[in-house]
Amino acid sequence: MAKTTRATQALTKAGLAFSLHEYAYDPNAERIGLQAAEAIGEEPRRVLKTLMVELDGKPVCAVIPSDCEVSMKKLAAALGGKHATMMKPQAAEKLTGYVVGGISPFGQKKQVPTVIEITALNEPHIYVNGGQRGLQIRVDPKTACEALSAIAAAVIA
Repeated sequence: MAKTTRATQALTKAGLAFSLHEYAYDPNAERIGLQAAEAIGEEPRRVLKTLMVELDGKPVCAVIPSDCEVSMKKLAAALGGKHATMMKPQAAEKLTGYVVGGISPFGQKKQVPTVIEITALNEPHIYVNGGQRGLQIRVDPKTACEALSAIAAAVIA
């Protein structure tokens, strides 16, 4: 497994402290984020999943705890939009440059508006995908929010 991805390069370039955590990715897992949390031995609320969404026809990124579901209504409201839907996997891969199961909020091909679930900022650390399947990045949640120029908002159902 490569230790350098566009996500790790983006964090390094920004001068942010992070650590890498590899795990055995299960492509058949029903919920990839929960499988990652179990594999690295971390609470699911600290292992965040990256969701690519279309808001009023434009791409946005939602980063939420792996044991939660995003509320499309709350996400739309947080970004001043009206209608949000999940992006099709092929479109998400093309936009981000990552494969589904390995989409990181860092180092995406095109920077899009990003929202991080506000409860994640209360955690001492969070994990986000490192830009490939089976790789998680541990980072300070407030630092991650700032680095992504993300909005912290209550967006879980």
